[in-house]
Amino acid sequence: MRETAIGIDIGGTFTKFGLVDVEGNVLMEGSIPTYIHETIEPFLVALSQAINKGLDEVTDPFEIIGIGIGAPNGNYYKGTIEHAPNLNWKGIVPFIDLFSKYFDLPMVLTNDANAAAIGEKVFGGAKDMNDFIVVTLGTGLGSGLVTRGKLIYGHDGLAGELGHTNVYPDGRECNCGKRGCLETYASASGIKRTVFKLLATNNVATPLRSYTYESLTAKKITEMALAGDPIALEAYDYTSDILGLKLADAAAVTSPEAIFLFGGLAKAGDIIVEATKKSFNEYLYPGYKGKIKIKLSKLMDKNAAVLGASALVWSEIANSDVIRVPQQARAI
Repeated sequence: MRETAIGIDIGGTFTKFGLVDVEGNVLMEGSIPTYIHETIEPFLVALSQAINKGLDEVTDPFEIIGIGIGAPNGNYYKGTIEHAPNLNWKGIVPFIDLFSKYFDLPMVLTNDANAAAIGEKVFGGAKDMNDFIVVTLGTGLGSGLVTRGKLIYGHDGLAGELGHTNVYPDGRECNCGKRGCLETYASASGIKRTVFKLLATNNVATPLRSYTYESLTAKKITEMALAGDPIALEAYDYTSDILGLKLADAAAVTSPEAIFLFGGLAKAGDIIVEATKKSFNEYLYPGYKGKIKIKLSKLMDKNAAVLGASALVWSEIANSDVIRVPQQARAI
């Protein structure tokens, strides 16, 4: 019987889940909207029902050995989601305690970007690296920092919040209550704000003027940038300059071998990678120049956070906080 783990990625807009084996094969996957649930209990009901429905449709025999969960502001030590700015459930949510009512399985929870970092290590481009950073560019901006093969959790389980480092002290208002956070500029919501600022300050002809703030998506901005739209390209240049600046700061702290970009904005490919590299190298401490790569995640067409969350289960069962790459996974 095949051993599997359930991986769950809780995002501000959608929650994705999958049943994954140790080789990274996804035997089942699905998603539910996160944003429509104002409180946690209806969300847990909907999520458990969707997972059980998906499991019922798997035909091959399998055994579930645990559930791994990636969530914004997920506390690895406590199994809680704490003051997540992009979720409707405010305060401290004892997620594992609540979710255990629906599944009698071992569970482990971490920050969603930490889960993506584990996925990159086990199944992606960081297989042969022990020092790297994964930055997730989604509804918000998350980051997973790996040093000497270990995720950095900090003393309270909440380390690695690059999205809430400051760009401008009097800058854009953030959902966390601060102003000028990186994710208010380098994220799906951030690039939308940039586009509308650019539209308000120049007369460049662009189809983007036909969109309202509610109807415009980061996906559409990315499509327009890839098609050569001047406002979309300028928005990406502005976003990349700020992202490169803050990644240079992060590099000065952890000296990674590589920084991987993942998520919706990363689908702009070279448009964001090359501009971010340029900015990064301009701001980077000279001692690091030429040593750190900025790359797209190799899991762009997969759900890195789901794979990473499931890989977290294998790591926990191995009884080690070192991210281990299973021998079977190396052949993928």
